[in-house]
Formats: sequence, C-alpha cells, structure tokens
Amino acid sequence: MLEPLLTAEQRTLRDEVRAFVKSVPRQLLLDMDADRVRYPREYVQEAARRKLLGLRFPPQWGGRGLPWTSEVVAIEEVGVLGTSLACLYCLPSIVGEAIAVFGTHAQKEKYLRPTLEGKLTCAEALTEPRGGSDFFGTTTQARRDGNAYVLNGQKRFVVGAEGADYFLVYARTDPQARPHQASNVSGVRDRGISAFLVERGPGVDVEYVYGLMGTRGGGTGRIYFRDARVPAENLLGRENGAADIFYRMMVPERLTSAAGAVGLARAALEVAVRYSDRRKAFGAAIRTFEGVSFKVADSITLLDAARGLIHATAHAADIDADASRVRRLVSEAKKFATEAAWTVVNHAMQIMGGIGYTDVYPVERLLRDARLIMIWTGTNEIMDLVIQHEYYKELLGRGPAGRDVEPDAAQAERGEEKVYE
Repeated sequence: MLEPLLTAEQRTLRDEVRAFVKSVPRQLLLDMDADRVRYPREYVQEAARRKLLGLRFPPQWGGRGLPWTSEVVAIEEVGVLGTSLACLYCLPSIVGEAIAVFGTHAQKEKYLRPTLEGKLTCAEALTEPRGGSDFFGTTTQARRDGNAYVLNGQKRFVVGAEGADYFLVYARTDPQARPHQASNVSGVRDRGISAFLVERGPGVDVEYVYGLMGTRGGGTGRIYFRDARVPAENLLGRENGAADIFYRMMVPERLTSAAGAVGLARAALEVAVRYSDRRKAFGAAIRTFEGVSFKVADSITLLDAARGLIHATAHAADIDADASRVRRLVSEAKKFATEAAWTVVNHAMQIMGGIGYTDVYPVERLLRDARLIMIWTGTNEIMDLVIQHEYYKELLGRGPAGRDVEPDAAQAERGEEKVYE
C-alpha cells in the first residue's frame, strides 16, 4: 500500500533491514522461544554493526539522522522476527529518545553513542508490581545523598533486564507531591518523579526472569533496587521533571509497537496465504473458498489501514505537530495496529486449521507474541483514555473543523428542546 509513497532512500533502507532480518539464524528464534537463549546480545551488536540502531538520531551520536517515516519502515521489517527481537531492536530508539531530548552532552557521549555502536545495551524500567497503567503511582524512591541518589524499590516486566548494561528508571524524588488523578490521565504534570540512567552494579539486581506465554528470549525480568547509589550526573532532565520525559516517551514506545505489530501480522498472513494456495479440499485449493479468501481480504485491508495511520502519525511526529495531537495519534496507531495484528494472526491460524496450531508452522508462536502487544507500552484501554481525552480537549478548544452542522436541522432553533442539565 505504501510502496508508491516510499522515497528511493526509504526503499534502500528497507532492503538493508530485510537483509539484516534474513541473516538472523533460524536457530536463534527457536532457542529464544524455548528459553534456551535469554538475551541475544550478538543480535543487537550485529544491528549496530550495520548502523541500523537509532536511525533517527544525528550521525554524531551514531544514527543516520532519518525521520520517523523512515524508521517505521525499518521496524515493520524487523517485526517479522516476532516481538522479542523487534523490541530489543527498538530499545535503543526508545531509551535513546529520552537521552537525545533531555540528556546532557556528557550523557549522550557516555550512553547514547555506545548504545548505537552496540557497545552498551539498555532497557526501560517503568512498570511496578503495584503500578502498571498507573505510571504516576510509582513507589520506587530516589533520595538525594550528597553527590548521588539512593534508589530503593522494584520494577517488573522489564524487557532486556537480563542483559542490559543500564536502565532508564523512573523514581519518586518528592514523596509530598500531589497524587496523580485518573480523571486527568494525559494532562497531569506530577512534580514528584524523576528519571535516572542507572547502570547495572551494586544494589541493582535482576532476580527473576519471567516465564512468558510468548515474546520469549528477551530477558524480561524484575529488577530490585536496594540502596543503589546513582551519581547525581545520571539524573535525566531536571529533578521532579520526569512527567515531561514520560509524555515524550509515548511517541517512540507506541509508534515502535505499532510498526512492529504490522510486520508480525504480515509474516503470519504470508505463511497462511501460501498455505491456502497449496492446500486442497473438496477438490480445489482452499483459497478459492470465500471462507478463506475473505479472511485474506479483511487482513490485507486491516494491515494497509494500520500502515496508513502509522505513517501519518510518523509524519506528525517528524514535523513536531501539536504535542496533544501527536499523543492522540500515537495512541490510535498503537491501539489499531496491535488489535489489527491480533485479528490477522488469528485469521492466519484459522485459514491453516489444525496444522496452524502446531509448531510445524510459526503462526502459533506469532499468535503468542501478538497477545502481549495489546498490553505493553500502555494497555489498549489506556490508549482509549488518551484518545478520547485529547480529542475532547482539541474539539472543545477549537470548535468544529469546518462547517458547524449542528444548526442544519429543521427545528434547530427550538432552544427549549435542547436540555443539557
């Protein structure tokens, strides 16, 4: 669908990423899914060697200075590998966003550049046992002690925890700050939370790597901070200013999830379509039956619609459109693309029937992977909260876009019938 819109540079990038994806050993995918490999560091290093990490960041830090509209093309291609490898590929872009936008020159030199060079690996530590969607309810504490902060608390469901060299960690630095209110989910500016770049070391312990339904091999675990001392220069942005970082991080977290979901679903659909052309029943290839071919048509339409929303959102992020609108668009893209992917992978399994439910084909693995992407980086219910909140704010603030059709009714002047209370 997007082929006519891609520039020559984007096609070249896509082909580069396809070559990288084809080079990933089949055995690595099998070993990760079987939990024989918990963190494929060599995979991240190979992406770095090909200069494919953090494509949006300036060349001086190891990126290519490309726009979001190019990066999402690359991420879709990596998405065919499944959610673990796609997420590990995107983490330098996600964590790198915080460092590139809010970090000091020294932090970029120490963390961003070696991350894009494959010398350091990173992860984002956000979710807590008592707080998933309620980010501002974080209970991890950071107390200033001289030229350092002392961290205590824990984070869980941290993809890359097993192998990351450092973590982007959100912690409460002002216990007296007003609590976050759910009714203002995307408008609050909580002043009590700060963000830190925390290196693996004393007081930073990964003590549990989860057994997951899917998305295996990415080293997803729980991190404990026990009197972990973090140098004051590792504060990212300003103290008590992590809300601004969190809202900025919505863009890379959700846009990468959306683009990767399309790649995953595309891979499953391609397997099912080839199968339907070969498999015969009742004397004909099953692709000739509407019960099959209409699922293919629905799947193609869903994926093309998702691509359109993703690329429109990427363009809005590139031109630095109104932040409120971008928050709405990335939430729409993440919700629609991940739910479309779930539908498409299920269609693929249904087309293949019983054999699709076995490990003779990779569709069952992709289905297990697809279930998580409707939960991470904010559940899709949280996406709904953000979408409606930002739309209400936009519409009620500016009025109708174009003609106001409310008066275009035969008895529109009957004010006594318009009762609101």
